[in-house]
Amino acid sequence: MDIKNSVAVVTGAGRGLGRHLATQLLDRGAAKVYAGVRNPEALDLPDVEPLRLDITDPESIAMAARTASDATLVINNAGVSTHVGLTDGNMADIRLEMETHFFGTLGVTRAFAPLIAANGGGAVLNVLSILSWVHRPGYGGYSSAKAAEWAMTNVVRQELAASGVDVTALHVGYMDTEMADYVAPADKVDPAWVAGLALDGIEERALEVVADDRSRAVRAALSGGLELLYPGLPAPQAL
Repeated sequence: MDIKNSVAVVTGAGRGLGRHLATQLLDRGAAKVYAGVRNPEALDLPDVEPLRLDITDPESIAMAARTASDATLVINNAGVSTHVGLTDGNMADIRLEMETHFFGTLGVTRAFAPLIAANGGGAVLNVLSILSWVHRPGYGGYSSAKAAEWAMTNVVRQELAASGVDVTALHVGYMDTEMADYVAPADKVDPAWVAGLALDGIEERALEVVADDRSRAVRAALSGGLELLYPGLPAPQAL
């Protein structure tokens, strides 16, 4: 995948990681960058093509695909974090998490993958999370949705391989964005740096980009017992 001269769609491009991705795509020579946002009139990102897109609305996705039919790269970055609990939280918030991260990302991929293939092939990047792999109270809806998105990404990668569409997963912990404004600065990584790693991964046709040390440690722990991921659980008892 050569980003130079590509035509990219970035969802959630108005701020945070999405904004850095859109800017760096232009810096790397992308021919066009569609900045997917709910309110294009409020977008203040220069040199991009504003694209009205609400990934929780199938008709909005269809309209965006008609507008950006020349796409060769799609970055599924749009997200939401409600911090809803699973056992006592608002079910509407839980559904919003799943509608956004799973169904929304899948809907965008389904709409654009045939276009990318028809345009000669290209790539999809799904922005996942360390919470795809480790799941904590306070992030119940988000973790569940991101775990589902991870599984979906792995399946879609296989389904699209024959059509010339690569699928890369980005896993990262806390970034210095508005979504993590409550996190201590020392625990966050620079989203501009993460964007650069992600774009490198697309060009290298990487299956996964694991951006930070915390995510790499959790990735490595997946092969161990649950005690490695959840040290506060009761110790297993002999039967």
